[in-house]
Amino acid sequence: MNSIRKSVSLVVLLSTTIAANAQLYTLSSPDKQITVTINNGDALNYAVKYKDKEVIASSPMGFEFKGEQNMGENLKVNNNPSVISGKEEWTPVVKNKHAHIVVPYNELKIYLQEKGGEMRRMDVTFRAMNDGIAFRYTLYGNGIIGNRSITKELTGYRVPEGSSIWIPQHYYYANGWHSSQEGNFEKTPVTDIEPDEHVGLPGLIKENDNTYLAISEADLKDYPAFYLGQGGSSGEGQQLLTTLLPPLPGEPNDGVKDRFSEEMNTSWRVVMIGDNPGKFIESEIIQSLNPPCAIAETSWIKPGMCAWDNWWSGDIKMEQPVIMQYIDFASQMGWPYMLIDWTWYGAFCAPEAVITRPAEQLDMPAIFRYAKEKNVKIWLWLRQEDINRNDQYKEAFKLFAKWGAVGVKIDFMDRDDQEMVNWYHKIIKATADNHLMLDFHGAYKPDGIERTYPHLLTREGVKGSENYKGDNAMSADHNVTLAFTRMLAGPMDYTPGGFLNVTQEEFKAQCPTLVSNTRAAELAKFVVYESPLTVFCDHPDHVLRQPGADFVSMVPTVWDDTKFLGGAPEDYVAIARKNGNKWYIGVLNNNKAKSVTLDLSFLGAGTHTMTCWRDAKDANIHATHLDKKTVKLNPSKPLTVKLSNAGGFVAVIE
Repeated sequence: MNSIRKSVSLVVLLSTTIAANAQLYTLSSPDKQITVTINNGDALNYAVKYKDKEVIASSPMGFEFKGEQNMGENLKVNNNPSVISGKEEWTPVVKNKHAHIVVPYNELKIYLQEKGGEMRRMDVTFRAMNDGIAFRYTLYGNGIIGNRSITKELTGYRVPEGSSIWIPQHYYYANGWHSSQEGNFEKTPVTDIEPDEHVGLPGLIKENDNTYLAISEADLKDYPAFYLGQGGSSGEGQQLLTTLLPPLPGEPNDGVKDRFSEEMNTSWRVVMIGDNPGKFIESEIIQSLNPPCAIAETSWIKPGMCAWDNWWSGDIKMEQPVIMQYIDFASQMGWPYMLIDWTWYGAFCAPEAVITRPAEQLDMPAIFRYAKEKNVKIWLWLRQEDINRNDQYKEAFKLFAKWGAVGVKIDFMDRDDQEMVNWYHKIIKATADNHLMLDFHGAYKPDGIERTYPHLLTREGVKGSENYKGDNAMSADHNVTLAFTRMLAGPMDYTPGGFLNVTQEEFKAQCPTLVSNTRAAELAKFVVYESPLTVFCDHPDHVLRQPGADFVSMVPTVWDDTKFLGGAPEDYVAIARKNGNKWYIGVLNNNKAKSVTLDLSFLGAGTHTMTCWRDAKDANIHATHLDKKTVKLNPSKPLTVKLSNAGGFVAVIE
């Protein structure tokens, strides 16, 4: 269902003059809890209140250009503002969080033009929703034929100096912008952000115990992704976070970020607002800011669990018997998919790489015949340089579909500048045209495009379980924080499923790969983490007939409803998700053992049956130890769950 809009007359309060040269506009969310104020005075700025308290103080807007004057000052309102009230309502093809989505909003579009000079135009659209605000710019072509070049976006977010932000690390500029977006989100005072630091999104900000913001973006196309940077103190107890854009290839860090020659929209700058960051997990605000589904026939788009060949769990062996073993594994577990990863086409990331020619040791027709016999379908890994070289993807995607492949995993983009963003859109459309589902790795964060192109089931852009293979920095704390940070942007291909569980003290990077949390915590990741294509990482010999294998053989990957049950970024996270007539509960703990209480009243009256997998009493010592229990449950009584250090809990309730 497409979005529904209707015009109203009282959404926006317009005061024509607060000074000789200023105009003030206010826009409120449908529930009146959030108000954004836009002030066009000497310079364009905005401010935001939540429950009548200022959460973003007056903050700048506008752009700097190469070869042009800055834009954001000396503007006039050119036409009467456009005022809209409505709702985005749709039934998603792929149910990431909810079976049906309704996001009401009020919207204001202001048409601006310079008072003199070149008389350049700029429009700004604000949308206020019950869980946050969003705004975007529209820019236009110039009098001189050719590209205009943006060197800096002036958008800022002025927050109290006592605020903290969870910063993901591992973003850098060296011989070109590079970011696989696989950092730890570390809580940092806003005042401690380094002057040259690029803070990746989503940026979760804690202003106080009752006020949280989460900054991200939506509907990103033909424009670079953005980061947050240090803007300095205002001297009034406020700290400015500025927008930083990655440069185009070949440009210095302070060079050109975006080129355009005609009407162009930036992505929506999204600010989730609330008194509990866990409620952001339920939000559909980012998808709602994207266009409706652009694919007419969607029956071929089918989420599910996927086995993954030997890359993660042991020595890499691209051999026919190994692939057959993982196809058997998927079949035994009742999963629909198996992923064949790197080196299946031999040389990769090289001029001689040919992605339509399997490695000599592989009989691809036999693999696809065997998979069909086992009722398993195949995904194929690809390196981005190889599909791009000589436009190989055009022939290859058609061939893969002819073979019977249903999806591709494309890896190592590691950029989010304007050119790379446009490349994503090209590949998304090309895979859709060939009925191939899609998983991006080495990817930038989601922006809600899965509403428009639901065959893009998931993407990486997260420090996931592959880091257990060679990184001693993975931790239970990190796993909890991900639910409140990276996951707010959308699906994340964390690739859970490590069954060689050890304590954090015992962990070391080795082969076969260990995981430093309990078995119950590993099971909980399948409920807590959002990923309609969930790729299971471990080797069949480590999983079959082991405690917890029964849970991962039945857990779904799509959800009719999602509820945050409790937790905090530095403590634990508890989430309930519904599929059909069953509720699934997942709880992930940090590195401190504790008991938590869950309110299950949302289940409704009556007796329910709960089957749970929980940390055994000695799980602090023996991380693989798991207790399974089936009990009758009265939802009117809170459920107490004991969690080990780096522990977890999962349950199925019907």
